[in-house]
Amino acid sequence: MTVLDQRLDAHTRLGELERLRARAHEGPEPQATERQHARGKLTARERVALLLDEGSFTEIESLRRHRATGFGLEHKRPYSDGVVTGWGTVEGRTVFVYAHDFRIFGGALGEAHAEKIHKLMDLAFAAGAPLVSLNDGAGARIQEGVSALAGYGGIFRRNVAASGVIPQISVMLGPCAGGAAYSPALTDFVFMVRGISQMFITGPDVVQAVTGEKVSQNELGGADVHAQLSGVASAAYDDEESCLLDVRHLLSLLPANNHETAPALPCEDPADRRCDGLLDLVPAEPSRAYDMRRVIEEVVDDGDFFEVHSAWAANLVCALARLDGQVVGVVANQPSAVAGVLNIEASEKGARFVQFCDAFSIPLVTLVDVPGFLPGVDQEHEGIIRHGAKLLYAYCNATVPRIQLIVRKAYGGAYIVMDSRSIGADLSLAWPSNEIAVMGAEGAANVIFRREIAAAEDPDAARAQRIKEYESELMHPYYAAERGLVDEVIDPRDTRSVLIRALAMLRGKHADLPARKHGNPPV
Repeated sequence: MTVLDQRLDAHTRLGELERLRARAHEGPEPQATERQHARGKLTARERVALLLDEGSFTEIESLRRHRATGFGLEHKRPYSDGVVTGWGTVEGRTVFVYAHDFRIFGGALGEAHAEKIHKLMDLAFAAGAPLVSLNDGAGARIQEGVSALAGYGGIFRRNVAASGVIPQISVMLGPCAGGAAYSPALTDFVFMVRGISQMFITGPDVVQAVTGEKVSQNELGGADVHAQLSGVASAAYDDEESCLLDVRHLLSLLPANNHETAPALPCEDPADRRCDGLLDLVPAEPSRAYDMRRVIEEVVDDGDFFEVHSAWAANLVCALARLDGQVVGVVANQPSAVAGVLNIEASEKGARFVQFCDAFSIPLVTLVDVPGFLPGVDQEHEGIIRHGAKLLYAYCNATVPRIQLIVRKAYGGAYIVMDSRSIGADLSLAWPSNEIAVMGAEGAANVIFRREIAAAEDPDAARAQRIKEYESELMHPYYAAERGLVDEVIDPRDTRSVLIRALAMLRGKHADLPARKHGNPPV
């Protein structure tokens, strides 16, 4: 073969490669893309393009095809096998991504499809970079039988192996039913889009057949159901574009892996900025409500923070923010929702967030204004003891820098659980308005002086007198500081500067856990 013939052959092969790639991008037929758009959904590659920096995506195994035969599959062997895999960058940092292509077999998972995902997950683990899954699939590919089910097992095992090693984010952009739902449940964050995202173990038809209940897919497992009721979803959005924009924002706050720190940014918000607005934000009366989010806005860099699970367990705020350019995790009671009490849902929400921050070396700032645990027969019967212990365990087990700030009141066991000095907080700070006690003064007086009050000529006056005495002797702002349970009482206006200096001091903190295979948390 002459040199000219070799060159012509090379050009022929390159042309063939480009045609194959084009076929992989187009899907099985031109109408498939039109049908996807008609459903109000983007294609897999359109989604990847929105998530990653422009032009940064490197795809792998675009020409992979299944090898199954029978049940009609031998005549349908589209390239990519229904999942797009590769890596790119978000704000210049490497991120791995896979996206189900609903145009091909409805995004259903088969053997080759699963092997592509396995390979990408292994690459993300080896490279130490975040993994994002864009989910839009109809579950296991029935025609491939148990091979498809085994593919899910490989994904689950890798989800668990990567947990606490690299950040894992699931974005639900279509249906996710049956066992497929367990992969997102194993990841760190789950995002959903209203109208197109559904997650459930058994679908509406099975529910109706077994229980007689008639329910739609969205009523059973839609975005708002999981964002507000079940707590499965970290957030719900109206469209794919805003959802993927927030995923980019979240990634900008996270480290690439558990050996790196979260990316710091230059900060133009002065570290010593006085927070004068805090004086008016928090009412002095312990029972008056206010929005803790406004306190967070006043303190963190440029008032910007990323809240997770904002619609679920709203009595506890969990957010990522920056202080002097450094990422911190904020856990805060929310007095505007159920008075900021701790209940089952809030305990689970807080425990999960604390564990995530600790796994990825993100310091914790806990803002406390808690009247206690929510009383009630339902709470007790549903296991508030066990669920509340999850938050306690997560804090006790955390080795990152931990700062507690008591904003107003901190009563009973909830005070202990909200990262008090006694369970290992590095520093406990308080505003002059703080009240730390076993319970509120009125309740304490009614318990301690019950007989005396009942026997008094004027029970109301006697109760008021005893309440006043309890407040002055055991609930004054400096009682805990006198006993070393609070390290310093600070001017609320200095909150930002004090937190920044404390976190800078703790940046080199090193703490060793006892030698053990692992603990046994109250899951």
